[in-house]
Amino acid sequence: MQTAPAKPPKLLDQVRERLRLKHYSIRTEQQYVQWVRRFILFHDKRHPRDMGATEVEAFLTHLAVEGHVAAATQNQALSALLFLYREVLEINLPWLDQVVRAKRPARLPVVLTRQEVTAVLDRMSGVYGLLARLLYGTGMRLMEVIRLRVKDVDFARAEIVVRDGKGAKDRVTMLPQSLMAPLTEHLRGRRAVFEDDLAKGMASVYLPDALDRKYVNAAVDWGWQYIFVSGSYSIDPRSGAERRHHLDEKLLQRAMKKAVQAAGVVKPATPHTLRHSFATHLLQAGYDIRTVQELLGHADVATTMIYTHVLNKGGRGVVSPLDAV
Repeated sequence: MQTAPAKPPKLLDQVRERLRLKHYSIRTEQQYVQWVRRFILFHDKRHPRDMGATEVEAFLTHLAVEGHVAAATQNQALSALLFLYREVLEINLPWLDQVVRAKRPARLPVVLTRQEVTAVLDRMSGVYGLLARLLYGTGMRLMEVIRLRVKDVDFARAEIVVRDGKGAKDRVTMLPQSLMAPLTEHLRGRRAVFEDDLAKGMASVYLPDALDRKYVNAAVDWGWQYIFVSGSYSIDPRSGAERRHHLDEKLLQRAMKKAVQAAGVVKPATPHTLRHSFATHLLQAGYDIRTVQELLGHADVATTMIYTHVLNKGGRGVVSPLDAV
């Protein structure tokens, strides 16, 4: 008896498999799959092989004109479609390089003054207060601090190693002296939670790049545990394993929003604003821009230069002639 030939995986499953093979993050995977699905539905479920530049541009135009999406969102949709054609369908058509990306508006970052930072942080306590202080004290991005693991903090050297940051790069930033005691105390409580999970057989943690197969016991090693974790277990969307994941970043975003409102700060400040403030205040203190670039993990110093435009010395650091009258 002959068995029926196995059906090839569906297109969206192929997209997921390729993204995981190339070690894209779970969030990028979710966003790319969503954009590919929307692209197909927009064109009445036609297969992407049967479409080309006209259909891609029509979809992107629809997003901008009808959907009123930001330029960054439109570019993300384009990146997802480029990945689909090049990496999944293996079609490298000339028109792919000719599709024009939306021009992102050049906007200055929102930066808090030192007094505003103090006012906001004074209204944040507990784990969210510690996270906010780490953001401002180290210049890390939101998900970089959320995904910190125990082994990434070196108390002896007063350093934090930021693993797999933007662009899949590692870097080192400082551990503020004022946070050593609070972080040590937090880790003491975190260790107790880990010991309880270990006793229940639930201490396994997600490991990147198939390290769980290379180092069999690493998933239950204390050093690999997330420092800031959820209060409950959840299902890993990729493996289906039930375990304790890192803290949901939305909880910190909400706590920050409440603190900003309570402090009476009218600027639209978010956790990422603390990173902008970190960079600006270092430049105000006279630190070299290359040093700040390295701490932030910017590939190009031109990206760091944006903070020179928001220093509290007026436009481009020039004193107005009115003030000299």
